Order: sequence, then structure tokens, then C-alpha cells
Amino acid sequence: MDEIISALRERGEQVPVPLDLPTEDDLLNTEEQLFLNLPAEYREFLLSVSDIVYGSVEPTTAADPHSHTYIPEVAAEAWNIGLPRHMIPICQKDDGYFCIDPDGMVHLWSRGKFAEQQWESIWKWTSEVWLGDA
Repeated sequence: MDEIISALRERGEQVPVPLDLPTEDDLLNTEEQLFLNLPAEYREFLLSVSDIVYGSVEPTTAADPHSHTYIPEVAAEAWNIGLPRHMIPICQKDDGYFCIDPDGMVHLWSRGKFAEQQWESIWKWTSEVWLGDA
């Protein structure tokens, strides 16, 4: 995990309006809006790397309710088009979403169904998809 965080920090892009890392209060507020608990590793991910902009992958965020990547807003849209309610979207992907289940497994949901490929943790997904994208 530390190597993944370091790689993201090294490759992160400078942007005119940088993202903020969420606080614990931001995460509690997000959970209250979702009526779901965030898996432990996903909380750690949000607290440590959700301020990084890198490549074309835009993971969801919890610090700014006005951002197009704000978790409760993205979740509302995803659930509205059929993503199962217990899944939390972590990143929009074309016409679907990468999402995390209550156990911390990451799945790709697209066109109303789950793809076969899945990742055992948010960090595995980060390594293979987010860092592997750009």
C-alpha cells in the first residue's frame, strides 16, 4: 500500500484547483448520506490519496460536496440506473462504475451487470486500474 501511495504522489498532476483530502467528519457525513458504512480500506484510501489527480481515472471523493466526484452524488446517480444499493461507486467508467462491496472487493458494473473481473481490495484496483491507466 505504501508503494502505491508513493507512486500516486510522485505521478500526481498539478491542477489549478487542487482537491482536498477528507476529514473523518467528512467520511462520517458521507456515510450518513449513503446510509452505508465505508469499508475500512476504502476509508484509508479516501483519507490518503483522494486528493490526487492522475490520468483519466477520476475516483470518487468525500471532501467537497460540490465536486462532480462527490460520493453521495455519484452513488445517487448509479443507484438510480440500477447499481445494487449495497454497492458504493468508487469511479465512473464509461457507461458503468467501478464499485466496492461491503467486504472491500472492487467490481466493475456496466450495462446492468457485473463483469467477471474483480479486485480483492481498493489498493489492488488502484495499482492495476488507476496507476495502470495513464
